[in-house]
Amino acid sequence: MTTAPDPGIFKAYDIRGIHPDQITADLAFRIGRAFVAFLGARRIAVGRDMRLSSPELAAAFIDGARTQGADVVDYGLAGTDMLYYGVARDGLDGGAEITASHNPKQYNGMKLVRRQALPLSGDAGIAEIRDMVIGDRIPAPPAARGRLRSADILDDYVEHVLGFIDPAAVRPYSLVLDAGSGMGGLVAPPLFDRLACRTTRLCFDIDGSFPHHEANPLLEENRRQVVERVTAEGADGAIAWDGDADRCFFIDGEGGFVPGDFVTALLAEAFLRKQPGETVIYDVRASRAVADVVGSHGGTALMNRVGHAFFKKRMREENAVFGGEVTGHYYFRENFFADNGFVPALLVLELMSVRGETLGELLAPLRQRYFISGEINTEMADMDAVRDTLERLAARYADARVHRMDGVSVDYAEWHFNVRPSNTEPLIRLNLEAADRGLMEEKRDEVLEVIRRGA
Repeated sequence: MTTAPDPGIFKAYDIRGIHPDQITADLAFRIGRAFVAFLGARRIAVGRDMRLSSPELAAAFIDGARTQGADVVDYGLAGTDMLYYGVARDGLDGGAEITASHNPKQYNGMKLVRRQALPLSGDAGIAEIRDMVIGDRIPAPPAARGRLRSADILDDYVEHVLGFIDPAAVRPYSLVLDAGSGMGGLVAPPLFDRLACRTTRLCFDIDGSFPHHEANPLLEENRRQVVERVTAEGADGAIAWDGDADRCFFIDGEGGFVPGDFVTALLAEAFLRKQPGETVIYDVRASRAVADVVGSHGGTALMNRVGHAFFKKRMREENAVFGGEVTGHYYFRENFFADNGFVPALLVLELMSVRGETLGELLAPLRQRYFISGEINTEMADMDAVRDTLERLAARYADARVHRMDGVSVDYAEWHFNVRPSNTEPLIRLNLEAADRGLMEEKRDEVLEVIRRGA
């Protein structure tokens, strides 16, 4: 008799837990079967990241998918956005990337997509797979077992990503690159070898034991090494990737971390210079810099709920050329509306080159006008406390424009904020912006005081 899995591993956007306590080969086998059964899939692809448990889990998932009758293309070691690319390009019924993204080394899991790399989520697919697996209700497999073949898509993927820019236009900037021992170490070398940039490459050893630091550049301690190298070398900037390399993060020549909403504004400009009048999607947490930049370059800016499933759906509905989230997920129409961790790096470098400026110089006008708090998390007693806090905020700031697209957003002329609950735990996330630093700090502390009365 198999052990029932922990339902908590089935998240809003993926399946993720600690190996082998929560994520096992037997569970991966069953999820592989349930995934194929849910999709009615005939052909799928499977890729895996560098985690030490990924080969075992990938093999088990593939075995389950084939048992359920699907033919499987095994991409082997691949970044998540390589899997998205392969599934969409080749018209497959779905795909699975064995990864825990930016989580520490003891974690692993799966990101699951259907046709055209559309994501499965807690609202569409993951819950059904969870119920099949936990309830032991996976349909009986067919008599014929699916076939297996291997494919290497790295070269094609690199060509696809390079197609977003004119590589010859990129100037010989001095850059520090940090792959975090993750999948960036697979993709970045053939990509940056095609550019004129001079690069110092850190943590390009693909190693799931993470010998240098965790592959999560959002945490300051994981950026320490790359920041020190930027300042020591007098580099023009740095780019760092998370573990499965579907997100990239930027550091300027002074060692300053670049917020995701400022990156979204730069990427919007990059597209609108080439394709005037296009639509850009941004999330409710973002700086007003995004809408202002889009408007100043003749585009249409549309606000959206947080989360890749919501972004990809809205982008298709609006035929948006680009979408950006504060957390570093950037989506592209010409990338099958999927997110990608390398296209942003190339577009920013091309924009720097076209404007003849460093990253710091590109950012200077934004930093002088928009003062953002960054995301500040507060743990709450329970989900009732979360709901009560959102209502108190809406009542406290009722004289502002208040909307509820995702959590509670409050807009005044000189400042605004969004407070939204975590999808998975009793946690509230605050993002606030004001027209000057003093006002930002004053209002940040004021809103936090209201929030923490309910903590």
